[in-house]
Amino acid sequence: MVVDLSRTPQIARVAAMSALGRDPGPMEAAASLSHHVYVGSDIVVKLIGEARHPRLNREVALAPHLPEGLTAPLLASGLDEVNGHKIRYACYARMAGTALAMGLPGVEAATARSLAEQAVQRLEVLHRWAPSPPARKVLAEPLDHGGLVTKAALLALIDSLATIDRNSVVRPALLKGLTAIADNAPVSASTDTPVHADCHWGNWLASAGRVTALLDFEWARLGEPLDDWCFLIAFSGVHREAVLDVVARETATAPEILRAGCEIRSAAYLASDLHLALTRPDNVPAEMLTDRLSELEQIIVERSWWKTR
Repeated sequence: MVVDLSRTPQIARVAAMSALGRDPGPMEAAASLSHHVYVGSDIVVKLIGEARHPRLNREVALAPHLPEGLTAPLLASGLDEVNGHKIRYACYARMAGTALAMGLPGVEAATARSLAEQAVQRLEVLHRWAPSPPARKVLAEPLDHGGLVTKAALLALIDSLATIDRNSVVRPALLKGLTAIADNAPVSASTDTPVHADCHWGNWLASAGRVTALLDFEWARLGEPLDDWCFLIAFSGVHREAVLDVVARETATAPEILRAGCEIRSAAYLASDLHLALTRPDNVPAEMLTDRLSELEQIIVERSWWKTR
């Protein structure tokens, strides 16, 4: 039996009271794809069953070591129990600002460019950070979805996808296109730089046009800066070209290098998600397969990474 955390907000309240040493006041549930999250006026509590994925453990272990001012401070963490099921929790200080959203909906062009400049500057703080041995050990631990892979690994993933796809859900032309992209992937992937690896716009807080924090370090790992630049660019919606231009200027990276790197990384993520959707359909949202196929069409058929507005 799996405990229904959505019906146990009292765990969040008890954890918040312990972390703050007082009543946290009203707390509301917040949307999250990977945890149950409750938000108070000055605290945020994340909950997850201990038997589920261990990424909250990773985030908690990294929190004390991250560069100051980059993310929300960790106030407390631990385990609770409900009906014999252990629940892991983490309490964070609530930072000023509200979460942005994937695609930056409703954001004006000038604001999008400004937000991108600030995001790049904050990510460069992370990329320049020299992790202590304990933090580096956490960052080096393998994840079930590492984003960019080497040419050989990406080709192997595509071969596996073709093997399990007995009903040709992924059209042969798309598999061929994936293979062509994989042929341009690097022979080896750098693992020297601390990267967030999930810095889409939904994980940023901003207030009055100023970025205030980068959240959710559960996917953080060792990689290369381009791993993060591609998240910023890919999830910028109608502002993608503007954000690509900002990243190119701020990081002194040629736009064509950014485009090629983003195309390879996007292909790797999509191939991984499609593989998951076909092998473990009960573990993914019903619409994920359709969405990923549509995104793959855009990359391969429409060559979306090479279109400019």
